[in-house]
Amino acid sequence: MKLGSLKEGGRDGTLVVVSRDLTQAVKATGIAATLQAALDDWHVAAPRLNALSEQLNAGEAAGAFALDVAALAAPLPRAYEFVDGSAYLPHVERVRKARGAEVPESFYTDPLMYQATSAGFLGPRDPVMVPSEDFGIDLEAEVLVVTDDVPMGVTPAQAAEHIQLVGLVNDVSLRGLIPGELAKGFGFVQSKPRSALSPVLVTPDELGDAWQSEKLHRPMLTWINGEWFGEAECGVDMQFDFAQLVAHVAKTRPLTAGTLVGSGTIANQDVSKGASCLAEQRTVETLRDGKASTPFLSFGDTVRIEVKDAQGASIFGAIEQVIAKA
Repeated sequence: MKLGSLKEGGRDGTLVVVSRDLTQAVKATGIAATLQAALDDWHVAAPRLNALSEQLNAGEAAGAFALDVAALAAPLPRAYEFVDGSAYLPHVERVRKARGAEVPESFYTDPLMYQATSAGFLGPRDPVMVPSEDFGIDLEAEVLVVTDDVPMGVTPAQAAEHIQLVGLVNDVSLRGLIPGELAKGFGFVQSKPRSALSPVLVTPDELGDAWQSEKLHRPMLTWINGEWFGEAECGVDMQFDFAQLVAHVAKTRPLTAGTLVGSGTIANQDVSKGASCLAEQRTVETLRDGKASTPFLSFGDTVRIEVKDAQGASIFGAIEQVIAKA
C-alpha cells in the first residue's frame, strides 16, 4: 500500500491511502488521523489500511478523490528521529581521494551515520528556502525507510522485521557551511536544513522484486532544471543494507515508531550513471579535469527526484522543488 498526508488537520497532516497509480486517494481518518498515529499502533492499523488500499485500487473505496500532489505534505510532516547514513562508499571514496585523504578501514565494516533534522520535513512540491546562494546549495537524492518500534540491540535480521515503509528524500545540504562545522568535530547543524520527502511512502511488499536483501533495486532518477543529471542504481554499491543501518542505530538505544533511516547519496562506481548530488559530480570533475565546473544550485533552479518501476510508472511520486530565497 501507499500512504501520504494532506496539508490539513494540523501540523501532522491528515493520513490518506493512495492508489497504486498515484491518481486517487481516500482519507484514512477512520483508522488513524495521522501516519504517526498509525505507526504508533502499526500491528492494528496496518491490516485495516491495507484493506482500504485494496478497496481503493479496486475502485470501491467510499470517499475516494483525485489526488493533487501539490496538496500533499510530507508523509511524515515531522518525525521523532531521522538518522542518515553514507552507505554508498564510492561517494565517500571519491570525495576523500579528491582531497588526498584515505578512507579509514572502519568505514567498510561500520556504517557512517549522523543525527539529521527531523522536526519538520518539506512536502514534495514545497520550495527549498535558503538565505544565501553563497551557502553552496545542493540536493541529495536518497532512499529512506521508516520503522515501527525497534528494541535496543537488535540484530540486522531482527531489524529487517521492523522496516515498515520505504520512500525517497531530498536531503538538502549547504556545502559551503559543512567544512567549518565538521572542523569543530561535533557534526552538522546549520549546514543541514529541512529535507523533503516523496509524495508517498510504500510498504516493502508493494515494491515486489525491486525490494531484495533490504535494498531498493531501481535507478534513482534525478533532473536539474529539466535536464538529466543521474540515474544511479540504488541496489548497487550499497555497502550496508537498511537492516544493517537500522541495527547500527539501535545498538545502544531503542527506536521510536516513525524513525526514519536514510541511505545517504546514491552513488555507483560507474560514473556514466551520473550523480545524485552536485558534490559528487563536482568531485568527479575535479578528479578528471583538475577542477569542478558544475555550479551549486541557484535561486530559481528546480530539482526533480523520482524512482520508477520496471514498467516506467512512478513508485513514490516525484519530489519536485524550486530553490528560493528565504
